[in-house]
Amino acid sequence: MLKWIIRVCFILFGGTAGVFSLPGIYGKIGIGDLLWLNNPYANALVGALIFYLITFWAVKYIEAALNWLEERLTRVSGVTIVYGGLGMIIGLVIAFFAGNAFSQTKIPIVDSVVPVVLTLVLAYLGFQVGISRRNELGSLFSGRNARKKMATGQETPAQTRTEDYKILDTSVIIDGRIADILMTGFLNGTIVIPLFVLAELQHIADSSDTLKRTRGRRGLDILNRIQKEEKIRVEMYEGDFEDIPEVDSKLVKLAKIMGGTVVTNDYNLNKVCEFQNVPVLNINDLANAVKPVVLPGEKMSVLVVKDGKEHNQGVAYLDDGTMIVVEDGRKFINETIDVEVTSVLQTSAGRMIFAKPNGR
Repeated sequence: MLKWIIRVCFILFGGTAGVFSLPGIYGKIGIGDLLWLNNPYANALVGALIFYLITFWAVKYIEAALNWLEERLTRVSGVTIVYGGLGMIIGLVIAFFAGNAFSQTKIPIVDSVVPVVLTLVLAYLGFQVGISRRNELGSLFSGRNARKKMATGQETPAQTRTEDYKILDTSVIIDGRIADILMTGFLNGTIVIPLFVLAELQHIADSSDTLKRTRGRRGLDILNRIQKEEKIRVEMYEGDFEDIPEVDSKLVKLAKIMGGTVVTNDYNLNKVCEFQNVPVLNINDLANAVKPVVLPGEKMSVLVVKDGKEHNQGVAYLDDGTMIVVEDGRKFINETIDVEVTSVLQTSAGRMIFAKPNGR
């Protein structure tokens, strides 16, 4: 169907071009005196036939371009189109007044070329600024509406707080615990999923390595689960920072622009956010905070499963995955023994318990 629509458009354009262009072409080659060549219907027929023949070569390229454009447009949210269109309109208005001033100069090239260049450049810049600042514009409009509601008594000051954005990184999505945390309501605000994070997940899911492919697909399943929950507000951020290759750096910059909080379980990203004064929530910190508190001197029974890094050390694990390093526990591998806690080390990467066999 699309091919025939393209062909019809070509035929109509060719017929119109034939009526207005062929008489001049006939005159230049010296055959314009022939009466039958000056017939507009004949010229329209010839032009339509020429452009119809061209479609046999051009239609596949035009169809591919239209399909590509349609695919890109369907990925763009309505919010992006609205704010991008608003920015482009503002750019075109500025270009109109500026171009009008240049066109009055009567300087060759400047009065004709500069207005066209200004129109293209300012329209593009307006569209890009509208997209990149859409969150600020949305906050501005919502703030005005909130103030209006407060003036009329329809809304209280507590309801006028600005939006709280939680930006998820790749590692915390693959981890999966974020979905359960969101379901419990411990994280409020809007959950932001950047498209460059989604692209990284798709790249991992398409990996030839089985482990990476499984992790990537798990991350996509977690995203689908989050998006289907009605009580969780999810927003896709469709912008990108092409000058920054690393996804972690893009997340930090996005958090600065949106005034949001990065949610991760990556220890290194956690430290980078802290260094750049970007709010960050580490899922591992939350997990450590809700683990049962173990104090030095407490006794417990553990199964030593392997030897440790240091001499004569054994390693055991609690039910929640916390590692216990047992001094002089290497000889008790595959045995359940009573141990006494000597110290506890807690970091953003996890919690580690040091113990010794009971009675030693």
